Amino acid sequence: MTTLSLPERLVLAVLSQRPAHGFAVARLTAPGGELGRIWQIRKAVVYRAVGRLLAVGLIEPESVEPGLGPQRTVYSATPEGHRAAREWLCTPVTHVRDIRSQLLLKLALLDRTGEDPGELLQRQRAVLEPIARAIEARQEGCTGFDAILLAWRRSTVQAALDFLDAITPR
Repeated sequence: MTTLSLPERLVLAVLSQRPAHGFAVARLTAPGGELGRIWQIRKAVVYRAVGRLLAVGLIEPESVEPGLGPQRTVYSATPEGHRAAREWLCTPVTHVRDIRSQLLLKLALLDRTGEDPGELLQRQRAVLEPIARAIEARQEGCTGFDAILLAWRRSTVQAALDFLDAITPR
C-alpha cells in the first residue's frame, strides 16, 4: 500500500466524492474555502498531490474542461483510489492533536456527501478512551513538569471526548 501525505489523502477523498480539476480542489482548500477553514493547502501542494496520485494509480484523467484560459483536466478516483479514500475516511485518528485537522476534515468530507459519521465517531471514542485511562493512571505520584504535562494531556483528551459526545448522533 502506498503511503500518502495528508494533502494527498484529502485530494484523493475530494476526487473520490466527485470528479474535479486541481483548481477546484485548490479553491476548496484555500483560506475561506469549504475545507480550507479547517485545514489549508496551497495550490502548488494540491497540484503536486494530483501528480503523485496519478503516478500511483489512485486517480485518472476523466475529461478536459475547456475554458477561456488554459484547459483543465478533470480527475476522478480509480476503483483503488475509491477504496483508499473510503478506508482513510473510516479510520479514526490515533493522536489527540490530529483531531483538529484530520478528524475535522473527515467529518467535513462525510458531511459533504450526507454520510452518517456515527461509526467513525464511535471508533474515535474507542481510540481515545484507553489514552484517557492511561493518562489518569500515570498522574498519581507525578510531580514537577511531568505533572503539568500530564494535566495538559488529560485536559486535551477529555476535551476531545466531550467534543465527540457533543456531535455524536443519538
